[in-house]
Amino acid sequence: MNIKEIQEEIIDEFSMFDDWMQRYEYIIDLGKNLPLIQEEFKTDDNIIKGCQSKVWLKGEQKDDKIVFTADSDAILTKGIIAILIRVFSNQKASDILNADMDFIDEIGLKEHLSPTRANGLVSMIKNIKMYALAFDTKK
Repeated sequence: MNIKEIQEEIIDEFSMFDDWMQRYEYIIDLGKNLPLIQEEFKTDDNIIKGCQSKVWLKGEQKDDKIVFTADSDAILTKGIIAILIRVFSNQKASDILNADMDFIDEIGLKEHLSPTRANGLVSMIKNIKMYALAFDTKK
């Protein structure tokens, strides 16, 4: 699936819930299926700056795609990074760089996060795009 198709799938999933408590629970459940970063990569170099909780992110190039793994010490944050990894892992760097991020507003995520978590979300996206930029310029 391409990025847009995955984003549409996530929008559809979130539209099934009536209120934000159900959506928070769903985000937490998504975090339980997060492709976890290996312990050896839980270093300061892989911590996302700007997040209230600790979030580690690692991107590796496999063939012409980037595969992301991550972890967090907070259950909601783990779910948020899980959503982003679902969208961007196993995608080409150029597709990640050109991806539209409107789906975050469409599911209402940013407006239902505390200001510090919303800043963390922006930092997560920025880090994913930085990996994509680094791998894209290597070509």
